[in-house]
Amino acid sequence: MTEILLPRDDGSLYTHHLKKNKRFEVPEGTFTSRKVYSAAHVVCNPLTTVPEETPSIDWEATLDYRRYLWSLGLGVAEAMDTAQRGMGLDWEVTKKLIECSVKEAEKVGGEIACGAGTDHLESTERWTLEEIERAYMEQCHHIEKHGGKIILMASRALATTAADSADYKNLYSRVINQIEEPVILHWLGEMFDPQLKGYWGHDDVEKAMDVCLELIHEHKNKIEGLKISLLDSDMEIKMRRKLPSTVRMYTGDDFNYPTLIEGDKEGYSDALLGIFDPIAPIAASAMHALDQGDKKKFREIIDPTVELSRHIFETPTYNYKTGVVFIAYLNGHQSHFRMVDGMENSRSIVHLSKVFVLADKAGLLNDPELAVSRMKTILRVSGVEQG
Repeated sequence: MTEILLPRDDGSLYTHHLKKNKRFEVPEGTFTSRKVYSAAHVVCNPLTTVPEETPSIDWEATLDYRRYLWSLGLGVAEAMDTAQRGMGLDWEVTKKLIECSVKEAEKVGGEIACGAGTDHLESTERWTLEEIERAYMEQCHHIEKHGGKIILMASRALATTAADSADYKNLYSRVINQIEEPVILHWLGEMFDPQLKGYWGHDDVEKAMDVCLELIHEHKNKIEGLKISLLDSDMEIKMRRKLPSTVRMYTGDDFNYPTLIEGDKEGYSDALLGIFDPIAPIAASAMHALDQGDKKKFREIIDPTVELSRHIFETPTYNYKTGVVFIAYLNGHQSHFRMVDGMENSRSIVHLSKVFVLADKAGLLNDPELAVSRMKTILRVSGVEQG
């Protein structure tokens, strides 16, 4: 039996015995009962000599991971916060990422939607609403130019500048009216980005929800869906029931996704999730079970991943990208555990050790011996020698 010495919270060490490897059967084809996107991470180039303020990407490894997601039937939500937008990935690199990924999606027939925001505006300055609108449109035009679907991401600049909810509604209305195809709106909670506190003009989430719903109802023909990341399942269900019948609710709740995707008698949520990057094969297998109408099997497959997801997304939630990339490294999807802007250091070795254990518990480690070898390397450089 494969085993490894791991650290506890109190600094003591214990031996973890890996469980027997579990394989998840993933039938070919996309899903029929739900629309599903995985927000995908990027693989940095660890050997670059480029200054750190200009992130360098390993393009082949990054695109290869997207091909992997598409091969499982998942759509790719490109250039989102999982790809470190606003936390290391700048707009110049993002432009190339969008262009390359859309082109690759066309080659393989994969579903893709791309994030458009205002992150090329300096966050330390105050901008006019007109400047923020132009920034949104610059990114939207780039995505449209290359044939991608647009996800309108929340804007830090708008959160800083907007005087009230009317400013949000008016700016979004102007942007939406200039975009040709229906968009996906993205409401990202402050747990994912503290700079978005008070989005839609209210600290009170119920009032913010009303503003967002007003905007959606006014532009329901130009809005394909809403991606909500508030980690509040009750609020998501409440809002889902108030959406126009033509507008999808995409859950971004990495704590409660099984229940929200399964749904109830009044509806369900589609999925646009960061956790569907590291748990991709399990997610795909579960979604096929749901397509077959087997909700029990769906929950049996996907429920064991929830403990892992809640750990990866624990406070501070915005550091979840580290766990996402760590699992990709453990599973051999990339040759190193380095991240843009050195974000591999944003979680402790104790946190990463628990990621390892919970990934094993969920049956996610596709090659346990490789995972153990790589985990031991990380432990060794952190001062944990094996006995």
